[in-house]
Amino acid sequence: MEPIIYMDHAATTSTHPEVLRAMEPYFYDRYANPSGIYKIARENREEVWKSKEIIAHTLHTTPECIYFTAGGSESDNWALKATAWTYKNRGKHIITTKIEHHGILNTTKYLETFGFDVTYLDVDEYGFVDLKKLERAIRQDTILISIMFANNEIGTIEPIEQIGRIAHRHHVLFHTDAVQVYGQLPIDVNAMHIDMLSVSGHKLNGPKGIGFLYIREGLDIGNFIHGGAQENGRRAGTENVPGIIGLAKAAQIAHRNMKQNIEKERKLRDYMIHRLLNEIPYTRLNGHRIKRLPNNINIS
Repeated sequence: MEPIIYMDHAATTSTHPEVLRAMEPYFYDRYANPSGIYKIARENREEVWKSKEIIAHTLHTTPECIYFTAGGSESDNWALKATAWTYKNRGKHIITTKIEHHGILNTTKYLETFGFDVTYLDVDEYGFVDLKKLERAIRQDTILISIMFANNEIGTIEPIEQIGRIAHRHHVLFHTDAVQVYGQLPIDVNAMHIDMLSVSGHKLNGPKGIGFLYIREGLDIGNFIHGGAQENGRRAGTENVPGIIGLAKAAQIAHRNMKQNIEKERKLRDYMIHRLLNEIPYTRLNGHRIKRLPNNINIS
């Protein structure tokens, strides 16, 4: 097979060697079910908690707010469906955008079949949400605003902190799909007024099939999978211990190297954009020139 230059890291990334090494023991020597009562089970339970501590630190929150899932789509589903069912007596109006990931858009379509009313906001030529239109769209029965942190196609970074402020000013919950951003840029869930946030491990050199949902402490939304007491009773099922260990290690590496990665990726990005636009006729850059993910180029 000829070597290739892979340039679609928005779709997935290879697993970092350090991540693989961290995961490996949990497939054979340390295979115990964390829910067990014996020593090796308790040890794995402690490792799951340590992984939550590592991830919580990257978001400036506490480990109690981190709930492991199978990835970004499950996290999106949980945030939207659980909020809808929990708050339906208060209101059945949800606000999102037309450029969300299908994990959001297909979930809102599903909720519409149960009588929920969804407003799909347009974006401007750069992919930005109009904050005035967002605020005007809020109604008495609005229970949730879900707007992605950055678009997976054109890389535009939305004004998340301002959106969070608007939501909270109107006593509306705010969820953001941060799958493309986590590990790429700093996130402070408190400073940005984020109530729920979705992440997927395989976007930051972690394994596939693992992610998490951040749920702000004290926020009462329903359980997503019923069964055992895992994830504080909110998401039943035996924990994917190797995946959790791998996700935490990937998060650790990404945040340890974030400053250098941002600088390197922005230089490569801007160099390539300059050459594409100046050397290939009839090309244009999609998304904002500056307020875009450091690792994103979208040309047509």
